[in-house]
Amino acid sequence: MEEHHYISTELLTISKIKEILEYQQPIALSEEAILNINKSHDYLQHKIKDNETPIYGINTGFGSLCDVRVSSDNLSKLQENLVMSHACGTGNKVPKPIVKIMLLLKIQSLSYGYSGVQLQTVQRLVDFYNYNILPVIYEQGSLGASGDLAPLAHLALPLLGKGEVYVDDKIVAASEVLKEQEWKPVSLQAKEGLALLNGTQFMSAYGVFCLLKSYKLSYMADLIAAISMDAFNCNLSPFDPLVHMVRPHRGQVKTAEHILEFLEGSEIAVSENKKVQDPYSFRCVPQVHGASKDTLLFVQKTIKTEINSVTDNPNIFISEDKIISGGNFHGQPLALALDYLAIATSELGNISERRTYQLVSGLRDLPNFLVNNPGLNSGFMIPQYTAASIVSQNKQYATPASIDSIVSSNGQEDHVSMGANAATKCLKVIDNLETILAIELLNASQALEFRRPLKSSPLIESLLENYRKEVSFVSEDRILSFDIEASVAFIQSFQIESDLLFD
Repeated sequence: MEEHHYISTELLTISKIKEILEYQQPIALSEEAILNINKSHDYLQHKIKDNETPIYGINTGFGSLCDVRVSSDNLSKLQENLVMSHACGTGNKVPKPIVKIMLLLKIQSLSYGYSGVQLQTVQRLVDFYNYNILPVIYEQGSLGASGDLAPLAHLALPLLGKGEVYVDDKIVAASEVLKEQEWKPVSLQAKEGLALLNGTQFMSAYGVFCLLKSYKLSYMADLIAAISMDAFNCNLSPFDPLVHMVRPHRGQVKTAEHILEFLEGSEIAVSENKKVQDPYSFRCVPQVHGASKDTLLFVQKTIKTEINSVTDNPNIFISEDKIISGGNFHGQPLALALDYLAIATSELGNISERRTYQLVSGLRDLPNFLVNNPGLNSGFMIPQYTAASIVSQNKQYATPASIDSIVSSNGQEDHVSMGANAATKCLKVIDNLETILAIELLNASQALEFRRPLKSSPLIESLLENYRKEVSFVSEDRILSFDIEASVAFIQSFQIESDLLFD
């Protein structure tokens, strides 16, 4: 029998999400979640029955229309109109793995029993997840406050039999899929549209996806830097634990440990004829990579709190008999964290390109541009240009989105986080970092061949043996874009155990 992940009040972690996604575990609502959802829904239905008191988003309009009363006969239509009118996304389509995480996080948030939704609505989201029916969502449209309204509207549309979904690799009308599955469109009840649209699941899903990729690339940055160090014949004394004991930032200490582990047993590392000092891009790897690791830890804590939170509005507190309109939909914590993550990963690319530059500069007994017969051959001259171009773009993307705010909804929503923009550009930075590291790997592996017959460590030699199956030594000029592409694919396919990844 296939093992399910049960949605409950147990804390959801980044590593747990990685496991759910990797093993394609179906999800199910626990008895606890079902009880929470039903209690909250029953309480709300009882509360609004024959009640003329305005309760935001339940029997009123939305945003600056919060004082407009809506009759009880129109409460279902009000919620359906909300979903349709807010589906204003544009731009590129959100990658399917992120949509899948959005579904998981929306289900998790609704399962706590503070949202008043009916069980059928949450169960249909579970069905979409398990059948891999993924709503088509667009990158642009969210201000990251009042929740991710536009993206989450597109997430919710298929519940009503509207909008589009991915089935396998095809985009089809949601109405067709519901007919095929013999599912009736959900008839939204009071507050349900608002519960679906209000929330930070777009930003949070990007945050989870970016973190998973960043942790891997942080590890790969250390590993590829170690190859570059041997290729550049670096002095390993700056990685001595004594240096880092007197400035014990966690990430710095961990990075220095990584470098020494990766280079253990290297003939090059213990060879004579070392320079007293190496350039900062080699010598200061613990300090630079380490600071990015510490940023990852901060961002992980923020994202973990967020994905285990209730971020819709208003919130229903049964025991206290209160329905409170607050601001948990505001994405400021995520906006700042995602901007910070973009800066930290951009820096990993920045220092990587500098190591590439040093490797092609004709220093340390390496030939100009790492090729025999330079002049006739340009060798690795231009991959460094490519890396520099991408690094420059990352510096532009690393400009914080969270420093901006534009008033919306007639002044009711007068400060927004712009966390959705922080999220989408953060992923662009991370994707770019992957390419920058691939270019360093291409250069470092080439440079290491000029150290023969000396060998690097068993770990690095084993890695390069596999890499050489995809990218051969460049003896004379050829089209290097294919090699860069193959290097990116090699990094993407490289497997790292979770205990090393999140260490």
